[in-house]
Amino acid sequence: ILVLKNKMQYISKKDIKLPERKKTSKKGDNGRVLVIGGSKDYVGAVALAGLAALRSGVDWVTVAVPEKVGWAINTLSPDLVVKKYKGDDFCASRAKDILKFEKNFDAVLIGNGIGMHASSFVKKYVKETKKPLVIDADALKHIKLQDVKNSILTPHSKEFNILLKNSKLNKNNYKKYLKNNIILLKGPVDQIISTSKTYYNETGNPGMSKAGTGDVLAGLCIGFLGQGLSLSQSAINAA
Repeated sequence: ILVLKNKMQYISKKDIKLPERKKTSKKGDNGRVLVIGGSKDYVGAVALAGLAALRSGVDWVTVAVPEKVGWAINTLSPDLVVKKYKGDDFCASRAKDILKFEKNFDAVLIGNGIGMHASSFVKKYVKETKKPLVIDADALKHIKLQDVKNSILTPHSKEFNILLKNSKLNKNNYKKYLKNNIILLKGPVDQIISTSKTYYNETGNPGMSKAGTGDVLAGLCIGFLGQGLSLSQSAINAA
């Protein structure tokens, strides 16, 4: 299935496996996902992620955002359910509310547009959540790899280096702490990394350096994950 080039495993079209939808399915049977993000400085990122999740085929996408961000998203798209929280940014005390709210969803994406003021919130939420996660953008700068479980992490090279530094790890030893997580390392050739394998995706192009592309990628990841695909298959499909 995988194309071999110089002993490296490259993804081909045959590796894409889309979720099957039953003819008898009703709303919600094909996944409900929650996207947590947004801040006073960043509105568009979380909206792009939510809309991309819908394009994956998932039935239901709710974005949990600061109140002002929520009103902006309401004017942008009628397809996204918007859960608004008071304040300009997510604070640590808000994690309790989100952890209760997440019970209605199959998987959660956190980080798009969440900003650098949400550090305490992100750390608490990631440690305590019971849901499969996609962790993207600034959320990657607030966590340690050791605290992450059952997740897809989607860093570019700079975010990856920050993650390793915060985790007091390096490129030679981080896999010892990867557990069941998947790292989708974005670049000219994407790397989809697990403890046992690394797959490569070379289907990108220079136009994908445009701002917002990573938010769309994360949204596709959570959309496939919410439909019941594995962490690795969700990352492969999205890439």
